Amino acid sequence: MVAVVVPLGTLLLLALVLTGVYLRRPRRRARDDDRSTSYVHPEKFTLRVLRAATGNFAVENKLGEGGFGEVFKGILQDGQAVAVKRLSQGFHELKNELILASKLKHRNLVQLLGVCLEETEKLIVYEYLPNRSLDDALFGTRAAATDADWSRRYAIIRGIARGLLYLHEESQLRIVHRDLKPSNVLLDSDLSPKISDFGLARPFWGDETREVTKRPVGTLGYMLSPEYAYYGHVSTKSDMFGFGVIVLEIVTGRRSTSACAEEDGCSNLLSYVWEKWRRGSVADVVDTSLGGRYARAEALACAQVGLLCVQKDPGSRPDASAVVLMLDGQSAIQQRPSRPVFCDASACAAARGGGVRRYGRRLAADPPVSENGVTVSDLQPR
Repeated sequence: MVAVVVPLGTLLLLALVLTGVYLRRPRRRARDDDRSTSYVHPEKFTLRVLRAATGNFAVENKLGEGGFGEVFKGILQDGQAVAVKRLSQGFHELKNELILASKLKHRNLVQLLGVCLEETEKLIVYEYLPNRSLDDALFGTRAAATDADWSRRYAIIRGIARGLLYLHEESQLRIVHRDLKPSNVLLDSDLSPKISDFGLARPFWGDETREVTKRPVGTLGYMLSPEYAYYGHVSTKSDMFGFGVIVLEIVTGRRSTSACAEEDGCSNLLSYVWEKWRRGSVADVVDTSLGGRYARAEALACAQVGLLCVQKDPGSRPDASAVVLMLDGQSAIQQRPSRPVFCDASACAAARGGGVRRYGRRLAADPPVSENGVTVSDLQPR
């Protein structure tokens, strides 16, 4: 009897060990697959090559930094200039950006060139754009680049609209950018705009028109439209709100949070332009640094389009295709804008019970997408 019991116990123990090994194997494979970039097909750069290109990520080669890390200028061995994005966040953020950026090809979007995953580094390589960002051109030390030429500003507005049209309606996936702002619009050697930074972008499928999230992301004053900031409702119309803010900044030469004169009866750029529009003096908002050298009809049309895009009701905002037709002069702008609603930091925090960072900072991101665009739910905390 004992001779039978001992082998059975041994077999039971062996079965338990083998079961544990079997159950652990898929998880190891899943972790290996999670760090794989086989779902995209850009060039795979080595860390040695990118360290050499950027001078080992030297400070003098640093182009900027944001919520997801730093960006450096690099020169490859063949002399090609590139922008190397060094992510400080987890692999999920890189995965989200790679999946989407690899599927997007348009002249008004920054082109993905490659990726590097070695040691602890998570690097994405993009085309290099010599004129930096729209934010730098409008408000930085290089602001003179766009000050004297209205035609350049108008071309930038139209280019951003075409980029959004591609993202919202013409790409393989229907994409909501979710962080459209001047610092995420880069300018090439001809000052043509290219939308960048798809780390927060989300795909929409089929007839979906709205997603609800409990964790709004983006930058206060641009992406955080009222319905997104207060209720977590995000859609292509949320992007159009951000576009409208950018348009008004380009027309006026003012940041969206700029204070207004007391007699204007407003507290920010949106209400300032609205009040001028309501009083029939919208021409007063055009940037004075242009010295009156601008096409009046184009500038006023842009101001009207900007106001239409920042209306409180998302259903009243035009979509990207309508905006492109308006700006190209193929469609008359017949709709009259209604009063805009501006979500500042205190209003957003009060509406959502606090937790909103100060103006100009990104909010915490929510889950990235997987290879097929489905939300990845197992997040690393930020």
